[in-house]
Amino acid sequence: METLEAIRTRVSAGKMSAEPVAPELVEQLLEAGAQAPNHYKVRPWRFVVLSGAARERLGDVMAQVLQGRFPDVSPEALQKERLKPLRSPVIIAVGVDAPEDPRVKEIENICAAAAACENILLAAHALGLAAHWRTGDAARDPQVKRFLGLSESQQLIAFLYIGHAEAESPVPTRPGYEDRTTWVE
Repeated sequence: METLEAIRTRVSAGKMSAEPVAPELVEQLLEAGAQAPNHYKVRPWRFVVLSGAARERLGDVMAQVLQGRFPDVSPEALQKERLKPLRSPVIIAVGVDAPEDPRVKEIENICAAAAACENILLAAHALGLAAHWRTGDAARDPQVKRFLGLSESQQLIAFLYIGHAEAESPVPTRPGYEDRTTWVE
């Protein structure tokens, strides 16, 4: 698949099947992510790959966090939160290191990790996989970050859900660039 075609036709998958994703494919996605540009070659991304029972444990942590924030939350809402990580057979959580080099700005590290996320999404599409970038309150929670092995100083910018689409998602008509572009000569 050509790059421009992949960019134009990539979509966020609505639903994914439980069919496993081969580890070799996940490794190709991680390799694609690691090719992202980054200032001073600091490679600020941290990839945490969750599959199998690890997704259930993440769901338990997410439900605990929700109950901690809202003690009167319904059992149905807790179960819904608990099941979120089971929406795909693989999740790649993407963390971002805080800058250690004084020349590096935090926004540069976040942008580099976001570029890594986009590389992963495009690679998934090119490999015939389905993918969806999600965040939500759990991505900002210290308990969730701890579960993933991230420190307080690291940002968690993505849960990349990876799998096989249950059904093909139509490519939406997307707005162009014209209303968001100024040409200066």
